[in-house]
Amino acid sequence: MNQNRWNAVDRYLADALISPDQRIEDALDANACAGLPAIDVAPSQGKMLHLLARVQGARRILEIGTLGGYSTIWLARALPADGRLVTLELEQKHANVASSNIHRAGLSSLVEIRVGPALESLEKLHAENPEPFDFIFLDADKPNNPNYLDWAVKLSRPGTLILADNVVRDGAIIDPDNRDPRILGTRSFLEKLGNHPRLDATAIQTVGVKGYDGFALAVVKP
Repeated sequence: MNQNRWNAVDRYLADALISPDQRIEDALDANACAGLPAIDVAPSQGKMLHLLARVQGARRILEIGTLGGYSTIWLARALPADGRLVTLELEQKHANVASSNIHRAGLSSLVEIRVGPALESLEKLHAENPEPFDFIFLDADKPNNPNYLDWAVKLSRPGTLILADNVVRDGAIIDPDNRDPRILGTRSFLEKLGNHPRLDATAIQTVGVKGYDGFALAVVKP
């Protein structure tokens, strides 16, 4: 198996299982035109986020890492009419592109974008004593994932689903000599996830148009 085969299979699955969607395509085009890095989740992974949020019956979703709002759109579409999605983005440029994409998708009434360092935004959000989130998606800077996990648990309830992207990183997480901060952060995150007394978790390896990677999924215990 190689990258070309993974790409072909990913395209086949997307064509077979995901209906053509101009709003989604428009978001990707807008991101590319704005020069945003092409690190959005793959279409099949976006659909997976959508389905997981629907299965969860999520009314409140927290996303850490907005970029151009591609995954935000998938998640927001799973919400009921009175639902709410709060998404955190560091870069104002990215947030502006995301806001336009979300508006074009007809989802602005459901989504709030907060701009600034995510750890500061999370502290402010927690201070507001919000209703717990039902679904939390971690997809921002990987060195801070252990800290994001701490905040996710604080902002959750029993039964909340927490999903983190990019936890395999082409298998580099098992290389003890790799000192990349992203790898160290991911390793620390996984160790914390596995040892956390309030979480029950697993991780899945994935291949496709985004290469060899994976995601971790946890549920907050009663």
